[in-house]
Amino acid sequence: MGLIYADIELVNGEDLTLARKFIIGEDEIKRMNVSALVDTGSYMLCINESIQEQLQLPVVEKRKAQLANGQIVECDVVSHVELKFKNRRTMCNAMVLPTDNEVLLGAIPLEDMDVLIHPLRQELIVNPDHPYFAQMKVK
Repeated sequence: MGLIYADIELVNGEDLTLARKFIIGEDEIKRMNVSALVDTGSYMLCINESIQEQLQLPVVEKRKAQLANGQIVECDVVSHVELKFKNRRTMCNAMVLPTDNEVLLGAIPLEDMDVLIHPLRQELIVNPDHPYFAQMKVK
């Protein structure tokens, strides 16, 4: 299986809250479309410093992360990122990777959105068993 990318939208969740309270307008919500590498070996959504700056996402903590080459780096973790894919959405934290690394879509947001990797078509798809809404196991 080759590399799989998905077109996703990232939205500043704090801006969404402010817009719901009519403090800012819908047109002031910071958002961007990106192509993300679907990476089931990564737990979290990972963004780069440029995206974090553009969306003005607040840093909530620092964590150490082991990169694919084995190097361990300390990264900021930002909160309140809304992630949208097709008719799915999730709110999550994101790890900020240094410099201009590509966006990684990890296992936790993938499971929360109830999406699957279609190996034959080599693409991310909405779970065909639940095409209209995400379904979660709670047991």
